[in-house]
Amino acid sequence: MKTKVSWPLFWALLGVFVVVVCLLLIPAFGGLLGGAVFLIPFAVFFLLAVALLVFTLREKIAGLLKVFFLLTAASAAGVFVFILLHNALYGLLIHFFGEGFWNGGDEPFFFILALIVCPLGFLTGVIGSIVLRIRGAVSP
Repeated sequence: MKTKVSWPLFWALLGVFVVVVCLLLIPAFGGLLGGAVFLIPFAVFFLLAVALLVFTLREKIAGLLKVFFLLTAASAAGVFVFILLHNALYGLLIHFFGEGFWNGGDEPFFFILALIVCPLGFLTGVIGSIVLRIRGAVSP
């Protein structure tokens, strides 16, 4: 099993995830970055997810590690894809049917995928990959 690039990408993705969570949950940490600089960790998170997805598919990784890496990468990238789809659909529906169409509501499907399903998938992939690594089922 060859995982030359995937493990460093995995650990970098996990590190950026911690930074993103700190930006969102700790007001003092988020206040350090202002303006567009605040979005840089989110962009890096998405790009690392896409890179992990590509390298996991290109490298000769098999078995459960491949499944967990793909789950981690797809879930991380999916957060931003579903946020964009949520906003695009919401904007299009308001454009075509007017602001009163939703009666103050919001389009929930992509929102739930982005904020609940994808983070759970990401954490499942991360925990599964780390458990396989600790048990020695995969090489570094």
